[in-house]
Amino acid sequence: MTDGRVSGVNDTVLAAFERHLRLERDLSPHTVRAYLGDITSLLTHLEAAGHDSLDALDITVLRDWLGDQHQAGRSRATLARRTACARVFTAFCHRRGLLATDPGLLLGTAKSSRALPVVLDQAEAQAVLDLDGSGDPRDLRDRAIMELLYATGMRVSELCGLDVDDVDRDRNTVRVMGKGRKERTVPFGLPALHALDAWCVRGRPLWIREGTGPALFLGVRGGRIDQGTVRRVVHARLAEAEAPDMGPHGLRHTAATHLLEGGADLRSVQELLGHASLATTQIYTHVSIDRLRAAYRQAHPRA
Repeated sequence: MTDGRVSGVNDTVLAAFERHLRLERDLSPHTVRAYLGDITSLLTHLEAAGHDSLDALDITVLRDWLGDQHQAGRSRATLARRTACARVFTAFCHRRGLLATDPGLLLGTAKSSRALPVVLDQAEAQAVLDLDGSGDPRDLRDRAIMELLYATGMRVSELCGLDVDDVDRDRNTVRVMGKGRKERTVPFGLPALHALDAWCVRGRPLWIREGTGPALFLGVRGGRIDQGTVRRVVHARLAEAEAPDMGPHGLRHTAATHLLEGGADLRSVQELLGHASLATTQIYTHVSIDRLRAAYRQAHPRA
C-alpha cells in the first residue's frame, strides 16, 4: 500500500497499540501521535512488500523499512526515534501473542547526534528576569512564569499543570507531575517565591471566573494557561531583554547548566529535572565544559 493506510487486521493492531501507549505507558498525546505515525509507516511498508499478515514482520522487514527511511533523508534523530518505536511495538505484539518472536530485540540502538543546547549565560538570565514591568496581572503572571521556569528547570507542560496547592511556601518547594505521571518535589529560591506571591495576591484574583478551578497560572479568560501562551511569554521576554531566542525548554537547559556551573552534582540535577536516565542529564556537563573552555581561552594569558 502507498496511501499511508493499513489493512483492517493491522488497523485493529494499531488501535490496540494506541490504547497501550495511552493507558498503560501513559505517554503524552504528542508522543502517542508520533509513535502511531511511525508504526503506520512500518505497517504500510510491510503490506507494500506483499505481506498481508503481521506475523511476517521480522528483522529483515524492520531493517528494510529503516533503510528506506535513511534513503529518504530522515535525520539521525528521527531514525533513532523510529528504531525505538519499532522495538516498543514488536515487544507489545510479542507479549500479546501476535508475533512468535520479538524481532525488535535484534535491532541495534540507533544513536542520534545530539547538538549541545543553546543556553543563556548568567548575566543574560538576570537581565531577562530583571525586566521592568507594568505591574498589571499579565505582567505579574509572566514574571512568575519566568522566575519559576528558571528556578526549577521544569518542563512547560509541568508548569501548565500546576495547581495553587502544589506550591509549598513554607518550604519553598513545588510539587511537579512529570512524564509518566511521576511526581517530584523541586525547590526554588526567594525571587521565584516573591514573584509567585505577587501573582497570587495581586494578579490571579483579578482573573478568576466562575469555574476557574485550582490552576496556578491562568489565561486572561480565567482558564488554565496553555503551553502556547507560555511559549509566547518566554519568547517575548527574551526579545525584550535582547537575549538569545529560545523557548521554555531553553530555560530548562539554562537552569541545568547554571546548577552544574554552581557546583551541583549530576545526580541532583537529574532528580530536579525529572530525567529517567542520568545519560540524559550528562549533556549539560558538556555544555559547562565548553563554556569553561571559552572562558579560559578569553581570560588566561597563555591559553
